[in-house]
Amino acid sequence: MTVVLSSESLTRDEVVAVARGFAPVALAPETLELLARKRAAIEALVASGAPVYGVSTGFGALATTFISPEQRRDLQRSLIRSHAAGVGAEVETEVVRAMMVSRLSNLCSGVSGVRPETALAYAGLLNAAITPIVHEYGSLGCSGDLAPLAHVALALMGEGDVRDAGGQRVMAGEALAAAGLTPVTLAEKEGLALINGTDGMLGQLVLAIADLTDLYRLADVAAAMSVEALRGTDRVFAPEIHALRPHVGQRESAANMAALLAGSPIVSSHLEDVSQVQDAYSLRCAPQVHGAGRDTLAHAARVADVELASAIDNPSILEDGTLASNGNFHGAPVGYVLDFLAVAVADVASISERRTDRLLDAARSFGLAPFLAHQAGVDSGLMIAQYSQAALVSEMKRLAAPASVDSIPSSGMQEDHVSMGWHAARKLRRAVEAGRDVLAIELLAASRALALRAPLMAGPATGALAERVNAVTGGPGHDRWLAPEIAAVGELVRSGEALDVVGRHVTLL
Repeated sequence: MTVVLSSESLTRDEVVAVARGFAPVALAPETLELLARKRAAIEALVASGAPVYGVSTGFGALATTFISPEQRRDLQRSLIRSHAAGVGAEVETEVVRAMMVSRLSNLCSGVSGVRPETALAYAGLLNAAITPIVHEYGSLGCSGDLAPLAHVALALMGEGDVRDAGGQRVMAGEALAAAGLTPVTLAEKEGLALINGTDGMLGQLVLAIADLTDLYRLADVAAAMSVEALRGTDRVFAPEIHALRPHVGQRESAANMAALLAGSPIVSSHLEDVSQVQDAYSLRCAPQVHGAGRDTLAHAARVADVELASAIDNPSILEDGTLASNGNFHGAPVGYVLDFLAVAVADVASISERRTDRLLDAARSFGLAPFLAHQAGVDSGLMIAQYSQAALVSEMKRLAAPASVDSIPSSGMQEDHVSMGWHAARKLRRAVEAGRDVLAIELLAASRALALRAPLMAGPATGALAERVNAVTGGPGHDRWLAPEIAAVGELVRSGEALDVVGRHVTLL
């Protein structure tokens, strides 16, 4: 699959394909023609001698400083070198690649006025699997993700450090030469164009949407397994109930849980038991909580799609060839939804932990052994697995605190309100990883509990997954070193195998 970049919108699937699958990119012929035409407008402005931000002036608080014609290309090079000021841990390769393909798509809109050869050189970095070293800190999410994008632009110039196709850290010039690529000498405005966008936070948003789509499906699976193991009812997932409050996500989650529990011998074994008038909220309200997470995700996806269809730069070349100053680089729309997603996934994880705790409590588990231990007292079972889960949820609640309300002025008060969207993106990535482990622990507990319900059997889909989980962990029995078992289930979650096992029996929404 080659992702062909044109004036059309880049899709989320294409971003993921380039970021994670190393799909090659190409520029459509009409894109190169558009770039050449828009570049001519920049050249005309350069020749006119008129003061133009980022072309014949400095940047930020230095916007009133005039730059002489003979220094204007030096200005672009100096911009990139000075803005490549990232600090901290190295950012993941998939994040850098997602950011790069988003920025390249923006360049291909023509509003930035870059030369066709510059855009082609940017595509060359991606296709050669050269990944510039980008650091954790440096972006305030306004005027673009400046420092992260500057580190990419620095590599395009043949400077700085990169990871080559083999993952080795080398100098950019060395990696370019090995790949047969030539460093770019930036022309007027090109340095600014390469760093003036929300592509870092947007790329991470797109990756998070892909991850959370699977995570919310798996949350429905884990909840259904816990319902079975706790002798809950599936009646509360009937479509006519959820038609009374027809949020889309709630109806989808309820439909998933109803399908997963259909034909379950465990559920049917106690349908006439009147001793359980109502299940606990963590079972009965799972569609409402999971569904709210799904609806938040759908809103975030709409924002991401608008951003991917946007042309973000400052100043921007309009259709009449004029250059217009603007604030489209402000990351508020993206920062907000990144924060929203962190809140939602924390709550989905929180209700998962409550179901796990119920599975381990003999007073509430309807006949299961304390902590699902083989010999309670001698064995502690999954007692401390729930501790780890609770610690993860606590961390996720901390990560749910919004970053987008924390603006710190910069650039001599010229940039006096910033989005902090990059920081919202970074903490969401941590929250998603923690959420996977929370669900892995619920799956571990529910699978062991379902095995302990024998000879009663779980439904086809949930039973198949429980069997797979118990196969990689050893299932019920005396205490063993627990950390590797949790990690093994975590790998089933991260690899997608857990959903694949379920998908052989039920199609999930």
